Amino acid sequence: MSQLAETYACVPTTERGRGILISGNPKSNTITYTNGRSVIMINLDNPLDVLVYAEHAYPATVARYSPNGEWIASADVSGTVRIWGTRNEFVLKKEFKILSGRIDDLQWSPDGMRIVACGDGKGKSLVRAFMWDSGTNVGEFDGHSRRVLSCAFKPTRPFRIVTCGEDFLVNFYEGPPFKFKLSHRDHSNFVNCVRFSPDGSKFISVSSDKKGLIYDAKTAEKMGELSSEDGHKGSIYAVSWSPDGRQVLTASADKSAKVWEISEDGNGKVKKTLASPGSGGVDDMLVGCLWQNDHLVTVSLGGTISLFSATDLDKAPLLLSGHMKNVTSLAVLKSDPKIILSSSYDGLIIKWIQGIGYSGRLQRKENSQIKCFAAVEEEIVTSGFDNKIWRVSVHGDQCGDADSVDIGSQPKDLSLALLSPDLALVSTDSGVVLLRSAKIVSTINLGFTVTASAISPDGTEAIVGGQDGKLHIYSVTGDTLNEEAVLEKHRGAISVIRYSPDVSMFASGDVNREAVVWDRDSREVKLKNMLYHTARINCLAWSPDSSMIATGSLDTCVIIYEIDKPASSRLTIKGAHLGGVYGLAFTDQYSVVSSGEDACVRVWKLTPQS
Repeated sequence: MSQLAETYACVPTTERGRGILISGNPKSNTITYTNGRSVIMINLDNPLDVLVYAEHAYPATVARYSPNGEWIASADVSGTVRIWGTRNEFVLKKEFKILSGRIDDLQWSPDGMRIVACGDGKGKSLVRAFMWDSGTNVGEFDGHSRRVLSCAFKPTRPFRIVTCGEDFLVNFYEGPPFKFKLSHRDHSNFVNCVRFSPDGSKFISVSSDKKGLIYDAKTAEKMGELSSEDGHKGSIYAVSWSPDGRQVLTASADKSAKVWEISEDGNGKVKKTLASPGSGGVDDMLVGCLWQNDHLVTVSLGGTISLFSATDLDKAPLLLSGHMKNVTSLAVLKSDPKIILSSSYDGLIIKWIQGIGYSGRLQRKENSQIKCFAAVEEEIVTSGFDNKIWRVSVHGDQCGDADSVDIGSQPKDLSLALLSPDLALVSTDSGVVLLRSAKIVSTINLGFTVTASAISPDGTEAIVGGQDGKLHIYSVTGDTLNEEAVLEKHRGAISVIRYSPDVSMFASGDVNREAVVWDRDSREVKLKNMLYHTARINCLAWSPDSSMIATGSLDTCVIIYEIDKPASSRLTIKGAHLGGVYGLAFTDQYSVVSSGEDACVRVWKLTPQS
């Protein structure tokens, strides 16, 4: 049996020049945001308490809790809204096709009976309000000519809806049934976010013209604005009211968030500026914010979530971070197996500690993309899409100097001899390259198309897998490779090869969904019929005592086999990662870490089968 022990959540998908909308549960400290096709629910009091909803067919854009906290409405780029329960199994209540383009914002009415959604679409339908259970329209929304970025529902009766968008307008509707009442054109750039105060007396709109304007909620007359003194110097992407309606939090591209005191007459002045922690690069621009009870949440373009305390604004924020893109490889440090390093192809390397979660990013001096990744005690070795192999020394959380070597063609696979880690074997399209530290020892053209490779821990043997599904075994003497044997069993190109920790066996996987465990001395098949995936095998990992092997595949499953039992008595973890599993590692005999396309990292606990 296996059970999910921990999930290290991905961060919200962000986009340069656009705000993102995160929302909170009215009944608890849980917030929700989207990444790819997933909707993530994370508890701010315990960031390891994560739930993921993965039923959207298209990338999700926004998700919101209903006023009673029992339902979530989430929307995606196809204009579909799904309404589902927050408890057991996320039961789907309804699915509606609302707009013809992407939905950028949606909001529940305070009685939880109606939903308003806005976004992009063909023709005039850029905003729609509908009954949550039947999808019936409740009003006509004219008056916008371009994409509508945000909408809000007045939290008290008489109900009102206000919308804003790329046509610089803030539109006000009365109802239900809702109809156009009036329009304001006080902003001179995109209006990014509009929100009613919790008591329903005012609403505020913020814009890329660096202004925030406050209106009366009943009549929609302009009351005042956020003072330009000590104001934002960049586009304001998001705004959120404090629960008592006396303050607002804004997030801006000038890399800061500000807390404003709003007076009764509707003017705001800065109470505190919250600087975004980081190096001050583009990734530190803030694109989203939320005032959730005592937590002030800000989200940066790089995806880092900062949690400030509302009662003590001077306190340093708690940082949560993670991956935004496909996590392609995992490494577990031998010296401390509780430490997990994960890397995604956009060049981000993150350090996780089992039981604690996020523990920092490894900032390399050269932030190049990563295709292959390997780690030994004090060093990480990476290769990207620029033909270079990088060796970076690591001291705690800091990366030291980096050496690089250009091997002349794009690296396909990278393997280190664990006992003498300065020796590395890199495979390219036509052959392999042997490296000692950052120097090329030899470049060998093998005469077939190479797709995967591995070097034994003592550096005396290399196994190279080809496009034709054959495994070629070479002995390494000095700088040369001598072919010893060719093993034929696979019916597709080899995708991964790994030696077992005790070096008595090795395992290989192919794109035709089969894995094979071989005995190293006799070179015979040790475990056969490992044919339970339905798509290509991306990764495999051995348990520390070499008694189990795990395979991860594009079919979203992880399968764990015991070496001395037939393959049919396997253990399958279904749907481990939406979109496919790309990284696997054992941290101890009964813990498997997996990572995948959904940008999450998960730890699974195995219970021994009797």
